[in-house]
Amino acid sequence: MARKQGSHSDITGPKVLDAALRLIAQHGYAAVSMRQIAAEVGVQAGALYNYTPDKQSLLFDLMRVHMEEVLSALADADLQGPALQRLEGFTRFHIRFHLPRPDAVFVSYMELRNLSEENFHAIEGLRREYETALAEILQAGVAEGVFVVDDTRVTTRALIAMLTGLSHWYREGGLLAMDEVEAMYWDLVRKSVSAIPE
Repeated sequence: MARKQGSHSDITGPKVLDAALRLIAQHGYAAVSMRQIAAEVGVQAGALYNYTPDKQSLLFDLMRVHMEEVLSALADADLQGPALQRLEGFTRFHIRFHLPRPDAVFVSYMELRNLSEENFHAIEGLRREYETALAEILQAGVAEGVFVVDDTRVTTRALIAMLTGLSHWYREGGLLAMDEVEAMYWDLVRKSVSAIPE
């Protein structure tokens, strides 16, 4: 359906996503209504349907955008060199990308259960693509003889869960600076794969 000339969809559309993200992160998907999202944006509830078919589509779009941004940023990250160096690069990338986005991280990981089957499979495909990047690093480290990993898939998911969990408790201005947290978590990751320090 074509928009009328002069429409502010390029402004209101992102506001709808931002409001939905904020409210769902605060209250949970099931507790948030389209009417609440509309009130947060400052439009009538019926106007939301100019930007999204329904609440399920909103949730899917939030997760899809997050994963596409993660994958795009990962593609631009410098993850070259031997496996140990690449693993450190991935660890620091994951922390730096996710910490400033606690709402997106929470929604993307805690609301998967509320996706329709079709949408769940689509998001899982994007998540597998991200997991594969780490799995390939682990496999390279095993081949180089610097990592000991019994099950690459399980180790990949465990490491990502550990790194992502940082978003639940870390707050800027707390007792630890980000570079201190990065160093601690890199040490945890390195030890998890039995990597010998250089």
